[in-house]
Amino acid sequence: MDEIQIDRQVLVDTFLGEAAEILDQLEQGIVGLEARPDDGELLHALFRAAHTLKGSAGMAGFDAVSDLAHDLEDLLERLRARSLAVDRGLVTLLLQSADALRGAVAAGGTAPSPAARTLRERIARTLSAATDVAAPSNLTPEPAPAQPATPAGRTLRVDVRKLDRMLDLAGEIGIARGRLTDMLEKRVSLTVEEILAAHRDTDRLYLDLQDVVMKARMVPVGPVFHQHLRLARDLAAAQGKQARLVLEGGETEVDTAIVEAIRDPLTHMVRNAVDHGIERPEIRRERSKDPCGRVVLRAFHEAGTIVIQVVDDGAGLPRGRIAERAQALGLVADASKVTDEEIGRLVFEPGLSTSETLTEISGRGVGMDVVRRNVEALRGSVSVESREGAGATVTIRLPLTLAIIQGFKVGVAGETYILPLEAVVECVELPAEERGGGNGTGVVNLRGRPLPYLRLRDHFGVEGAPPPREHVVVVQHGSATAGLAVDLLHGESQTVIKPLGRMFHGLPGISGSSILGDGKVALILDVAGLLRQTLKRVEGH
Repeated sequence: MDEIQIDRQVLVDTFLGEAAEILDQLEQGIVGLEARPDDGELLHALFRAAHTLKGSAGMAGFDAVSDLAHDLEDLLERLRARSLAVDRGLVTLLLQSADALRGAVAAGGTAPSPAARTLRERIARTLSAATDVAAPSNLTPEPAPAQPATPAGRTLRVDVRKLDRMLDLAGEIGIARGRLTDMLEKRVSLTVEEILAAHRDTDRLYLDLQDVVMKARMVPVGPVFHQHLRLARDLAAAQGKQARLVLEGGETEVDTAIVEAIRDPLTHMVRNAVDHGIERPEIRRERSKDPCGRVVLRAFHEAGTIVIQVVDDGAGLPRGRIAERAQALGLVADASKVTDEEIGRLVFEPGLSTSETLTEISGRGVGMDVVRRNVEALRGSVSVESREGAGATVTIRLPLTLAIIQGFKVGVAGETYILPLEAVVECVELPAEERGGGNGTGVVNLRGRPLPYLRLRDHFGVEGAPPPREHVVVVQHGSATAGLAVDLLHGESQTVIKPLGRMFHGLPGISGSSILGDGKVALILDVAGLLRQTLKRVEGH
């Protein structure tokens, strides 16, 4: 019992830290909305914040916060659909909702206060006064965030032995640095080989220190996994279902920044597995299944990455409904011709929901697209496999760290770009008939199969004539493969990632930057975004 109380307190402490940050974002966004009522991206951000707060509050048992956040979400949904107009009175109501949420969090969020009940009644009256027929939405699509948000004041427990090792290495690096400086000052009496050997010794110590620091940031994913046990139980109970969440690989370690960033995607994945996947007990009995559904949340290392899977033994993806909904949204031309591979891609499209009714956990179409957006912001990939009548598996692959990657440098007209090495499949020469312009895209024959490619020179608007010889870097993300046409291949190198400034967030095709050895800045390319743009542009032609 004491252990359960300790786990509960850890969950509550985590939620309180996250809630404070989300409420600050809500308040700032609402104030900005009054000045920019037609800012579609700001409305999307406010809706996501309310949606995330509702889910986190539900996991932590803050029911009053979850209920109020759901009402706020309804209000923001009407704003997104343009069936409500932004005016001073509505902004005041939104700010009062943020204040009420802050008060409910501080009060423990178990029972609504009289003020919160009054506010919920005001929101209900506002919603009922709005037209039921939404005007056509002219909101622009949400850009993928370049970097995941990180809460302030983060702490991390580190083994003292690791700190001791860091201190020892720092001391050894200081000695080696002094020795190298002394050798350079006396270079007349030394050979280049002797100086180079001293530099290599210093470099070895630096790499050892880098390795220890990276290991110090590694934490197990188990605590994040445990936060979803109650979520699965409560969701199943609310729908009259029986479900059990099984955790595997909780000892698997990953960078602490990754752990913080996967919380929201995991919440959506577990919710979808219980809500859309697990059937009601009577239906499972008819299908000769255990009345209690099973959802497995597992993690393991594979080829320098961490793999996280959510596996359920439910009904699998409703292939027909997904295809029909995709056709209704204009994502496909003919629902009857949609392939299994396309079904796996369509479930991640924004707004695609197969729920027939709107509830607290279904019907809004903000589930799997949130997962894909957050995962790709971490330079990861997500895929789904379905077995009709036997369940589905959602798989996320993420790098072990966000600070350093093995990069592959390419050149275009004097500019250097960096591709994550794990995304590079091979390099080939661009055929002569494809050189000399075009619309920036094309298709080449790669050993008997078509390979769509994007010319980076045209994509980024780099001036100058292309060289006589161009190369195609074949890249892969998930199941998609395409080529990137470049001028030069500089090769592999270790890359320290530097985040882009706020004004550069959301740039298509760019995920970060790095400082080169000569002091110049090289942009790190977003392979997932470039692949989608390449395939879309090639299909459009």
